[in-house]
Amino acid sequence: MVVCSVDRYLAEAIDSILGQTFQDFEFIIVDFGSTDGSKSIISKYAAIDSRIKFYEIPHCGLAEARNAACSRAQGKYVAIMDADDVCLPERLAWQVDFVERHPEVGAVGGAVEWIDATGRPLATFRHPLTDREIRSGLLTHSVLWQPSVLMLREAFVRVGGYRGPFAPSEDYDLWLRISERFQLANLERTVLKYRIHPNQVSVRKMAQQSLGALAAQLAASSRRDGLPDPLTSVEEITPNSLAVLGVSRAEQQSYLASYAMHWIRSFCMAREYSAALNVAREILRSDVEQVERWQVANLWLVAARLSWKQRRFAEACLSAARAVATRPIILGRPIKPLLQSARLLRAR
Repeated sequence: MVVCSVDRYLAEAIDSILGQTFQDFEFIIVDFGSTDGSKSIISKYAAIDSRIKFYEIPHCGLAEARNAACSRAQGKYVAIMDADDVCLPERLAWQVDFVERHPEVGAVGGAVEWIDATGRPLATFRHPLTDREIRSGLLTHSVLWQPSVLMLREAFVRVGGYRGPFAPSEDYDLWLRISERFQLANLERTVLKYRIHPNQVSVRKMAQQSLGALAAQLAASSRRDGLPDPLTSVEEITPNSLAVLGVSRAEQQSYLASYAMHWIRSFCMAREYSAALNVAREILRSDVEQVERWQVANLWLVAARLSWKQRRFAEACLSAARAVATRPIILGRPIKPLLQSARLLRAR
């Protein structure tokens, strides 16, 4: 587990590891620059449970922190955990049993239950289970939830660990590289409660995460074709560097717009409507010139509905107008939901 200023959820995350039915483990926690009460919380737990190995390192990138934690592991397996999530008590027992019976598997994840900031259940999500299905899914997106994964330490070492420039898509890049040497799997069982909240790294660094994901796909495609990985020695992934390698600005912008819609839906599920509106605003303020018109219109439409829900009526009407101006064919689509929200039109 790597930690940086997440004291609100940290104790619950630590408790969920210490309470595992599988008890034979070392719990490596690396703090990489917390400025809140996180280090104090970890220290208190470390004082009462000798399985916790607590390390502090200077502030660095997320991938570097994960490498610092994983490099200290002494066991046969390495399980990843995030400091704002909650493990089910049988997670490690189920996963260790699975990999002991399937030594060809280099990493195994599992189903996750989404919860909101307060722990309220939202929905359960499952990724493909078999290696063949996972390899197919990895062509377009990550199909392993990082904090649900247990992997062979040998697999992690052989592929060189996380690559810093890909963060916060460092896990996607890692699974792609592990899949080239080992099989992958997901358990059908739910192993983790995955918390949806506005301060997640994936949201705060949404644009960089989309660039990292596209870069991971590009690198994997080159390796599959027997070519050198074009991103082996890159220090930073930027829109320009991807464009030079053949990922057009249109592809980059479209991917980011789709990624934003994913988080908007996730926040709406968690009733984090302000966070959802902020995501829509952020994307619409960015360069969307080459994004498909229907995607831009849908984002304006979503912004209109979210603004109306928060009683920002002038902003809602302006966003609805922008949606129509962007794609006139949707004329009529935004009007009915807005009027229904205002109780001016009966739902049929």
